[in-house]
Amino acid sequence: MGCRALLLLPVLSLGAATMIRPGLKTVGRLHLPTNPASDPAVAYNYSVLYFKQKVDHFGFSDSRTFKQRYLIADKHWQTNGGSILFYTGNEGDIVWFCNNTGFMWDVAEELKAMLVFAEHRYYGESLPFGEDSFKDSRHLNFLTSEQALADFAELIRHLKRTVPGAENQPVIALGGSYGGMLAAWFRMKYPHLVVGALAASAPIWQFENLVPCDVFMKIVTEDFRKSGPHCSESIRRSWGAINRLSRTDSGLQWLTKALHLCRPLTSEDISNLKDWISETWVNLAMVDYPYEANFLQPLPAWPITVVCQYLKNPNVSDTVLLQNIFKALNVYYNYSGQAQCLSISQTATPSLGSTGWSYQSCTEMVMPFCANGVDDMFESYVWDFERFSDDCFNQWGVKPRPNWITTLYGGKNISSHSNIIFSNGDLDPWSGGGVTKDITDTLVAINIPNGAHHLDLRASTAFDPSTVLISRLLEVKHMKKWIADFYKNAKL
Repeated sequence: MGCRALLLLPVLSLGAATMIRPGLKTVGRLHLPTNPASDPAVAYNYSVLYFKQKVDHFGFSDSRTFKQRYLIADKHWQTNGGSILFYTGNEGDIVWFCNNTGFMWDVAEELKAMLVFAEHRYYGESLPFGEDSFKDSRHLNFLTSEQALADFAELIRHLKRTVPGAENQPVIALGGSYGGMLAAWFRMKYPHLVVGALAASAPIWQFENLVPCDVFMKIVTEDFRKSGPHCSESIRRSWGAINRLSRTDSGLQWLTKALHLCRPLTSEDISNLKDWISETWVNLAMVDYPYEANFLQPLPAWPITVVCQYLKNPNVSDTVLLQNIFKALNVYYNYSGQAQCLSISQTATPSLGSTGWSYQSCTEMVMPFCANGVDDMFESYVWDFERFSDDCFNQWGVKPRPNWITTLYGGKNISSHSNIIFSNGDLDPWSGGGVTKDITDTLVAINIPNGAHHLDLRASTAFDPSTVLISRLLEVKHMKKWIADFYKNAKL
């Protein structure tokens, strides 16, 4: 296989169907919230507020501002000995994250906490330039993690000034995935504003050469290998079957029909087809939850186990193998039974901030990925930064800075910081770029066997494995200590 550039998110306008452009390899998104309206169990009550933020926190000549949306819930908040749990919003609508972070709601009473969910600039309703926010790189120039962290800092200062009783209370940052990265970085950059951070499924080391570029795909493969006999081997053999069948017009027609695709395949579509299938397996690894969930798609409990029931025999003809692949894909795309056909341009709920994340991937959030097709179940491809950089320039008119995140936040040299919990589930492919061993007594790792992507931040259910229950107890124990230390030091 030739080299492929790789983007974490596909490129499209907000609200459109997910598109995979030729030349851009996609992989699992850092975080994809579901639409809470589809989940009748969600019934959280909060106030929706807006705060005027500077477009540019780091210059003095630009006086432009925009409205940042944030949500507040104070049902269990106590001004006497209470706390503030501050969700560092990531790449999407903050309402989605609010309704999918049940952990914060579950512990609010115990921690006497006010809950604050801050929307990340350029996502949801927090668009600095309205409809022009994604117009070009000049308008997108202020979409960086640094600016987002500064937004959070200004919002916390605003809340402490304006909410009676909040001024002398400890704030804890929480987030999942990219939001988890931001929570950790927020504690590092603004330790005077937050007493600690819970960084769930936060791949802060998925940069430069801090971890091997193939670790992500190896974890995905291991999830499938453990979930059914010969499952990962069937997937590995499917790529060759697709390549062989797609060489002829009749083969393309057969593939279109066998995979129940919404439009006829052409030879130019085959790379996109394989990327779409690959991303489906990646997404399944991220959301391999122990109960039915509607996160990326409506899915059964332990969805990879269900998928692998159809992939037990890799030693069959190409046509039989791909018919089995369709049955497996259909678990992900049609568990609800509503799909008439499958579209290779969409792998998850379409209401995502994928345009903004695509830009971030092409500037500071440069995460190398690769696969060798031997130690994993994917087609072989190498990380080609030059190709990646050229694709980014053609798309956005900008060149990525692969070393900037480690320059900003220290990479693995973070032992001088304190009070950060890094939680990771071993089923989550992003754990490969996460902190999974204690660094110091206060930079601690909590590893969750049988845990998928930030399972610990989701609401408690009767189906949770004991490992995630224990993890949540540990997280609360650390947070209680941070709160107690804050009040103890305040008396000195």
